[in-house]
Amino acid sequence: MRAVYDGIADWYEHEFLGTQDSRAGDPLEIEHWLRTLLGKGKGGTCLEIGCGTGVHADTVRELGWRPAGIDVSAGVLRYARGRLAIARADAGRLPFRDESLPAVISVMAHTDMPGYPAVLREAARTLEPGGVFVHVGVHPCFCGGFADRSDPRAVVIRPGYLRTYWTKESWTTHGVRGKVGATHFPLPELLGVLVGAGLTLERFGEGGSPTPIVLAIAARKAG
Repeated sequence: MRAVYDGIADWYEHEFLGTQDSRAGDPLEIEHWLRTLLGKGKGGTCLEIGCGTGVHADTVRELGWRPAGIDVSAGVLRYARGRLAIARADAGRLPFRDESLPAVISVMAHTDMPGYPAVLREAARTLEPGGVFVHVGVHPCFCGGFADRSDPRAVVIRPGYLRTYWTKESWTTHGVRGKVGATHFPLPELLGVLVGAGLTLERFGEGGSPTPIVLAIAARKAG
């Protein structure tokens, strides 16, 4: 199967993500919330679902975890190789045993997964009792095909937020959505599928300004 990111892997790594220096400052607070909600590890494996090119592996490693990642796109995994342990796999069918992982994360990836509810059930299945799941993704209330962010000082919310759908609609030609599309989950549905997967919600955070762009959630599997 050819994944949609295979066709844009080079653009994604070199132009969209740019160099490490261009990502300095963490303006969307992605790394901040990943660090805050994942917390310190003790050498255990932290699996990133939809790891892409592996840009968050260093953060996971600095926290004391052993980073590993899966992605369906062979194109982006070419860049992830060497940054973390990788496997090409479907996030809806994780190649891990039940209750075998102490931590699972999803970073800016859930809109790429129309089957995210099934992905969360798989994450919960593979988590050991007491294990942590961290979701860091675009904010469902302020980002999506319904949100016009062309003026960052005044985001305009049009009809469309209340339903789940896939779209390539975007106000910019420089982002990922216009190239590969994105699935929108309203906030109640996103929180509901986390709970429905058997995870207990613990902490939340928002990143970006003046209107949040990122929503971060920490949840845990019952011990």
